[in-house]
Amino acid sequence: MTITDALVDIPVRLDFDAIVPRFARAVASLDHAATAELDRVGIDAQLRELVPLRASQLNGCVYCVDLHSKDARAAGVTEQKLHAVVVWQDSGLFTAAERAVLRLTESVTRLSETHVPEDDLAAVLGIFGEERTAALVSLIVTINVWDAIGVTTRCWPVARDGA
Repeated sequence: MTITDALVDIPVRLDFDAIVPRFARAVASLDHAATAELDRVGIDAQLRELVPLRASQLNGCVYCVDLHSKDARAAGVTEQKLHAVVVWQDSGLFTAAERAVLRLTESVTRLSETHVPEDDLAAVLGIFGEERTAALVSLIVTINVWDAIGVTTRCWPVARDGA
């Protein structure tokens, strides 16, 4: 292996969980609350993983992209669909419901740019109703919190497959 073939180590910037453990536990509690709401209203496991995967792709959180790709696969998302998440708008692999939720995910994730257009929320409300939409918004907000921590601090290194 030459030097150009060697994998690059990405260093942790800040051991966030160790430095602010109460806050880290609070974020974990937020995640558990969002999961409980998703369970309560019966949001499907595949959609639960497509949402954080897409938000994390947009935010550039390597750890979360890795985690939610693996979790999506485990939830039954096909490899073809998994690879198409990044270009879902041009892919025929997504249902109308998934497309509406992915559009809302992008709008909420890009909040400062989009201000979440009424049509994006209305589309999800029309398909899922208020309770299920609110649970999905909880999921979207929660992954954006995780992504903000992960991108800023790089506190969760990704394990290399086979390493």
